[in-house]
Order: sequence, then structure tokens, then C-alpha cells
Amino acid sequence: MIPVEVVGVRVEMPSNQPIVLLKEIDGSRFLPIWVGAVEATAIAFAQQGVLPPRPLTHDLMKDLLEQLNGSLDAVHLTELRDGVFYADLVVKTSTQQQLVISARPSDAIALALRTKSAILATEDLLAEAGIEIPDEESSEANEEVERFREFLDQINPEDFAG
Repeated sequence: MIPVEVVGVRVEMPSNQPIVLLKEIDGSRFLPIWVGAVEATAIAFAQQGVLPPRPLTHDLMKDLLEQLNGSLDAVHLTELRDGVFYADLVVKTSTQQQLVISARPSDAIALALRTKSAILATEDLLAEAGIEIPDEESSEANEEVERFREFLDQINPEDFAG
């Protein structure tokens, strides 16, 4: 499994479809995953440290895990099948049992950000869906990532509303 980090969330034009962009931590591949508007908002909230007055679904999941003395060890982004991404939550229970629970990647990422858990992708997934940015293009890639981060600084979660 390869560690990845969330670069951010943006709305892809002209389709107006939100995507979450992940980057291989010790590599040069990026992984774009198309997500729903609600999940995009949840991910953006977590990245920006926004605490809603009432818990969102992913906040509730985090609170449930904590109240049950469980923890999210990691999120595994596992495969792309028929255009659909798949993920697993690796949860440790209060009895130290490890459970693997299937989840949508968007929900898994939103929960991982809230629990500060590792996000890992399989090599097969990165090979199939990752976008390689070679070292000679790294300055251009860094500029693109910086523009993406500037874009994120200028958006509000309301931008993702239906």
C-alpha cells in the first residue's frame, strides 16, 4: 500500500462535478477521484478545520468510533472497477480486533481527515488511475498544485451546494 495525501477538492468544469485530488506522498503520481457534492463539502470542511454547529455524517462516524473505544487505523483505496472507485475502512475495535469495512472512497477520505488516519492506495489502483507527473515537469506540477491550493483558499463549502 502506498501512502497518499489529500491535495484538495475542486469542481471540475464544464461538468460541474467535484473531485478530490490525492497525491502519492513519496512519489509523483496524482489520483483524482470524482465525488458527490455532499462528500466534497465534508472533505473541504475537514481540510479547512470548519466545525459545523451540529455534526455532519462523518463527524458522527468519528464520534461513534471514539465512544465505542474504536479507532480508524487507515483507509485503503483499493480498486477501480467499471469506472467506480472502491475503498475499505480498517477499524480497530475496543477489543483490538481489526475489522475491514467496505466504504465509498469519498466517505472514507472524509472520515480519515477527521481522525487523522492514514490514506493508502494500492499500487494497482495508482498504476491504473494515477496521473504520472515526471520529475522534469515537477516545477510545472508544483505550480499547478499551488494554483489548486489558491483555488481552495478562495472557495466556500456553499460552492458545492446542489
